[in-house]
Amino acid sequence: MSGVKILIADDEARMRKLVSDFLKKEGYAVIEAEDGKKALELFNSHSDITLVILDVMMPGYDGWTVCREIRKASRIPIIMLTARGEESDEVFGFSLGADEYISKPFSPTILVARVRALLRRTGNNAKKIKTYPGMEIDESGRVVRINGEKIELSPKEFDLLLYLTANEGIALSREQILNSVWDYDYFGDARTVDTHIKKLRLKMGDKGRYIHTIRSLGYKFEVSE
Repeated sequence: MSGVKILIADDEARMRKLVSDFLKKEGYAVIEAEDGKKALELFNSHSDITLVILDVMMPGYDGWTVCREIRKASRIPIIMLTARGEESDEVFGFSLGADEYISKPFSPTILVARVRALLRRTGNNAKKIKTYPGMEIDESGRVVRINGEKIELSPKEFDLLLYLTANEGIALSREQILNSVWDYDYFGDARTVDTHIKKLRLKMGDKGRYIHTIRSLGYKFEVSE
């Protein structure tokens, strides 16, 4: 399972070690968080996390809060762990976007089997990352980082950047961009594209130079460094 990194968040060090040891035996890479706040920090700083295991009862931010915050940015698989087995808790967890719900105590081998099955089931939804010098695009999470810092893009700005990078090295006309990103036939003013390109470049800072203007045509995404 090379390339799979799992985040475990649990305030019990013994539980973290138990789960971590079993996952590592299966070949998974593991990072650990002792509370909800640390879990969110690690999730936001490690773009290659493939799956998250969250204990519900943690100090600071509980597992529900962490799950809710992760779901705002990503569809990454999430497994919730809890000492309570009430049906209402499970329903609540699923309503927040959790994929699996396991009650303590549990068999580590069963947890590993659930992880393996969940990764198979959600394989097409795993994070797809595009990387360029100083820039990273998480397609599934719809997150862009410049020099390690997340930048705030509107949905259309993100779609525009994704379209440009999908056609890296290809000169695209304003009409092509309008038809593909705005999803309608071009009937008039192409300044919409120019305005969004200008805003996108500004937010990308020094990496805005990756978007080249093609005179009398449109734009091209190309990294020459």
